[in-house]
Amino acid sequence: MGHLGGLFLLVVSVSWHYILGSAGHSLPACHEQLEFRCSDGSCISGLKLCDSHTDCKDGSDEQHCSHARCKKDEFACRSRRCISKRFLCNGVDDCGDGSDEDSCQNCPPPFFSCGLSDICLPRHKLCDGRTDCKDGWDESQELCGLTQPRPQTSPKCAASEFQCGNGQCISQAWRCDHSPDCSDGSDEDDCRLYQNLCQVNNGGCSHECVDQPMGFLCLCPDNMRLVMDSQCEDVDMCLETDVCDQLCVHMNGSLTCDCLEGYTMNPTTRECKAKGDEAQLVFTSSKGMQRSSIPGTEHRELAPHLPGPGPVAALISNSTLYWAQKGRGSIYRVSMDGKDAMLVLKVKGSVSALAVDWIHQLLYWTSMESGSVNVGLLDGSAQRQLITGLDKPSAVAVDPLQGLLFWAQCGSFPKIERASLDGRDRITLVTSLIRHPVALSLDVPRQLLYWVDQGMRSISRVNLEGRERKTVVESNGYLDRPLGLAVFEGFVYWSEEVTRSICRANKHNGRQLQVLLTNITSPGSVVISQPVLQPNGPSVCGRPGTMCQHKCVVNLLSDIPEFSCIFPETQQNKSQSFPAISRTVPATTLSDPTFTGILSLIVFLTLLLVGMAVWWWREECSPSKSLIVQSFYLKESQDPLITRGPPMGPNSCLTKETLPKLDLDNE
Repeated sequence: MGHLGGLFLLVVSVSWHYILGSAGHSLPACHEQLEFRCSDGSCISGLKLCDSHTDCKDGSDEQHCSHARCKKDEFACRSRRCISKRFLCNGVDDCGDGSDEDSCQNCPPPFFSCGLSDICLPRHKLCDGRTDCKDGWDESQELCGLTQPRPQTSPKCAASEFQCGNGQCISQAWRCDHSPDCSDGSDEDDCRLYQNLCQVNNGGCSHECVDQPMGFLCLCPDNMRLVMDSQCEDVDMCLETDVCDQLCVHMNGSLTCDCLEGYTMNPTTRECKAKGDEAQLVFTSSKGMQRSSIPGTEHRELAPHLPGPGPVAALISNSTLYWAQKGRGSIYRVSMDGKDAMLVLKVKGSVSALAVDWIHQLLYWTSMESGSVNVGLLDGSAQRQLITGLDKPSAVAVDPLQGLLFWAQCGSFPKIERASLDGRDRITLVTSLIRHPVALSLDVPRQLLYWVDQGMRSISRVNLEGRERKTVVESNGYLDRPLGLAVFEGFVYWSEEVTRSICRANKHNGRQLQVLLTNITSPGSVVISQPVLQPNGPSVCGRPGTMCQHKCVVNLLSDIPEFSCIFPETQQNKSQSFPAISRTVPATTLSDPTFTGILSLIVFLTLLLVGMAVWWWREECSPSKSLIVQSFYLKESQDPLITRGPPMGPNSCLTKETLPKLDLDNE
């Protein structure tokens, strides 16, 4: 058995070395010059680094993209391309990702913008031989070219005439008519800018294209409006007139307003008022969470032991609040009466915003440090990053009835985006005229998204597709530093740090400004609690366009969060397929290939040990040919020390008791 023990120890040591090696060195080797190693250890092509698209699962390929390689007179695009600063705001996507046109003055056609300035000039002043922009951008060589002919201005040529290169005057209408009229042919030089662009693909216009002396115009029918300079969209008369609080029907030129279930219409003002309990306005401050009735007849402190103007969200069905202290990575749960406060989640980085999905029992939050939107179960048993690679995400909102998640970022390129609840189907809603969005709120009955912008000192809204934009409240002395935002009935509510107040105004036009509370030390986030704000409804189970009339089970442990609709007859079996929903995945979990290899090795070792045991038993206990031969020699031996023992069966083993006793004293 000595050689068997040695073999066993050798196999075990080699196997243990393999297991430790797999666990400790499972990271793939990245090519030093051609690949980039993500923070999670995976490798991607170096060409995908800082390309404005998240390729690493943790978003590390889009972090710290400073583009320091661009020269001082060049602009660093998000796509890592360097272009001349003279190409900024020229109406052309020179970067390839639109970043050179993001922060520009939007000039309506047929005007153009003078670079980063706020000046808009007619297009016929472009390359006309006279500097109109302060920086000379309209006459730059990059734009006009070295050989661009300059229209001549001479007292002998009238304004309606064109001066040829040799000084000759001809009718302006003969310019670029495909027939040389100047003796030197200069009237037909560089006619690219003068051709009728409407003849090519209708100029890109969705409806009517009108040729201009320089460029063209896109026009729309009376019942439509122009968007993005070329496309016509239907005018939503309900949002255009903006007179209905909730439901609106436009028929035969007239509007009819109505209210959703759970609301009643005031016959005098036509406003929709919530039925049932009085709404409660909850806000955070340096003195803890506080609560006030609407319109402010009652005010009390909720949780003075949870101080700080951090974000807050509500699960109205069980009167529960979720709160995070500003600058900290802890999320607490507290009842509406301020009791039973407990830590629910410990997260990476600080929490800048919170939102509750009351249908799927999920909590969403943003973190500026990690640049991510995150999701966790309301009981705190599981959490994960959902969207990564963001530039200072500052706000989040969720509409589980539509299956939509919204967030805002306030970094170098502020914008508002939307995705499905599982993080897919991501689209951008707002990119222009936005500086520092700090809070989002949904008007669920009207399917509108509101945001408050510290930089613009305004509150604006769009529909859930990013259209029908409107600024409803502008700087009014109470928007110098707004923080929280909430929408309820016919009003928008916000907190304001400079005036230390809680205010509200009409959500349609910003009128009826009211200061509800004053002398609040460092006010923070606001949320309104009233059952109609979180209505019950069928779950979309994660994706817009789907509908689940039964139970929707959420699995946060897969590569992408899974929303599964469970039917009653299969609920028990299906629920068993997610046994680890409430566990948090450790950061050191082995990868699937490594786990498979270790499992295969364990199975192999088990079979090997069983085989060795069987072989040993047969060698030691089973009769073989060698034993029969040995028995023959024992029988015939004449050695007096060897005696015959009792007969043995074919399956017997020799033991101490069965060996014959030798009488050595008589020998």
